[in-house]
Amino acid sequence: MPESFEVEALVIRARAGDQAAWDRLVERYAPMLWSICRSYGLDRRDIDDVAQFVWMRAVEHLSRLRDPERLGSWLATTTKRECVRVRRARHRQDVAESPLDAATVADDRGDDVARALEEAELNAVLRAAFAELSPGCQRLLSLLLREVPYTEIASRLDMAVGSIGPTRSRCLARLRTNAALAALMRADLEVREGERHV
Repeated sequence: MPESFEVEALVIRARAGDQAAWDRLVERYAPMLWSICRSYGLDRRDIDDVAQFVWMRAVEHLSRLRDPERLGSWLATTTKRECVRVRRARHRQDVAESPLDAATVADDRGDDVARALEEAELNAVLRAAFAELSPGCQRLLSLLLREVPYTEIASRLDMAVGSIGPTRSRCLARLRTNAALAALMRADLEVREGERHV
């Protein structure tokens, strides 16, 4: 069953009160929420608060989702927004507690920090998605990332040189079907599109 159909089926069952379907959705997307929160530099207490808020919002909005298969995108976007809110609240608290120290911090690096956080978030989700690949795909992609020559890869993995490219394509296609990674990519696209319309 394609992943989008599986998610849609789980959402429909969870709407109807199926606890097992809800548990499966939480199990599927909890690592994504955690990695997003970590990329924003939140501590464990704040991560727990953000996760609790996001899952409560999900329960409230589950019946109103127009596209149930896009639950992952909705969760990623909601998590990012809540992380930003928590970080701002924490920053305001820090400024109130030590205004002189906060005044000395340069704010012109904000874009660099945001980019670094987004990159860390993507890396965390990529690592988790990579870990779900078969050992063969993991070995092949690792060698390709290190730019090992095809002839050496073929020798190490006992495969024909001509099959490396097609195998790489299949492995990357599997990587892109990871629910958390796909949701994060869709959420990033939605955020960018939203910023263009502001």
